[in-house]
Amino acid sequence: MSGGRLTQQDRQQIALGLADDLPYAEIARRLDRPTSTITREVDRNGGPTAYRAELAHHATERRARRRKPAPPRGAGAQAHGRDNEAVREYEETFTTLMMSQGLPRMTARVLTALFIAEAGSLSASELSRHLDVSPASVSKAVSFLEEQGLVRRERDERRRERYFVDEDVWYQSTIASAHGIAQVARTARQGVPVLGRDSAAAHRLENIARFSDFISESILRAAEQVRDILHTAPATAPDEPAQ
Repeated sequence: MSGGRLTQQDRQQIALGLADDLPYAEIARRLDRPTSTITREVDRNGGPTAYRAELAHHATERRARRRKPAPPRGAGAQAHGRDNEAVREYEETFTTLMMSQGLPRMTARVLTALFIAEAGSLSASELSRHLDVSPASVSKAVSFLEEQGLVRRERDERRRERYFVDEDVWYQSTIASAHGIAQVARTARQGVPVLGRDSAAAHRLENIARFSDFISESILRAAEQVRDILHTAPATAPDEPAQ
């Protein structure tokens, strides 16, 4: 069984195998790798439905460049029992997922950094240091996220810009998505009289409009019904004292 790191060609074969609905064990057999290698590779890079070979390869390269020497025993723990290396791995996984959803790489990195920040906010300089990029790169990414309603900016008491993700950010993003689908319905329906109501093309567009209307209305209704979940504190585990 071969060893060493997965190559870009290996990752392309993994992506092809996933597209063909092959089980991990079969993909591993074809690459002469342990099944556990394929499982970890896919899980840390978006899962079977979002895995992209090029994104996974770039994410792995970034992890290798950013990996620092192992800290002394006991030095890896952060607040809340976190481990530095585990947090970095998770950050890369979530960033890759956001990229697979269509966000540019820098934008995905900024949004992920804000999501995992304990306070849900970071200053421009904190983001720049954390991501090891220029302030201009951070500013450009934040501007895009602001336009999408995913991030807001404020100035603190020292007049420094801070960027925030709110508890409602996923709700707002979902609502924006639903409105976008509704716009597809409206635009599709505009083509019906243009193409002739009895034409096959018009019939196709009307079905697209009806489908999009239903999806949009369902998303909006569901989002309103479960919005309170975003503000619900996690249940206290049986062996944990209440705070």
